[in-house]
Amino acid sequence: MAGRKQFDVDTALDGAMHVFWEHGYAEASLSRLLTATGLGRGSLYSTFGGKDELLQRSVRRYAELFAAPMSAALRSRPDDPTAAVRAFFDTVLTRLADPEVPAGCLITRLAAETADLDAPVREVVAGALAGQRAEIRAALRPAEDAVSAERLDDLALYAAAINQSLTVLHLAGTPVAELRTIADLAHEHIAAALATPPRTE
Repeated sequence: MAGRKQFDVDTALDGAMHVFWEHGYAEASLSRLLTATGLGRGSLYSTFGGKDELLQRSVRRYAELFAAPMSAALRSRPDDPTAAVRAFFDTVLTRLADPEVPAGCLITRLAAETADLDAPVREVVAGALAGQRAEIRAALRPAEDAVSAERLDDLALYAAAINQSLTVLHLAGTPVAELRTIADLAHEHIAAALATPPRTE
């Protein structure tokens, strides 16, 4: 039919997402994006707009495919924050061990390039980081009777930072077995903090 796109938009977007994930924003050249999406220049721009718009859509696609399972893990044990954090780290490690996707994390890689990103893209990246931290904090909410809100805020920040550290180390070639050791130690630390006796007045 005339005017109808003859390609799968999600498949093309997945290709672009992998380019940004593997090479970062600065090195995601037009030629790489065209090769990965299988599109011509005209189709790429008419479908996705410019490079910044394509990156924003790639980040959202990444969230659908890879951040969603981590969010589900955090919600999987609504009455057990310690188990929820364990499930979160397990999901992160499963994704890092997947040979079908690039090393590291798209959001982490983009965060390292913040100075080179335009404001709308920086906001998308910052929003993704803040959103994950908020989801971790929500998973810790059942512990509020035993642990202060400020302490739980700190633990959510800590867990989010460990996640980012795992992805950076994975990008640098650290074996997943060693990453699991780090995650296990972080989980033990968080579990110990959540086991603090109830506060007394």
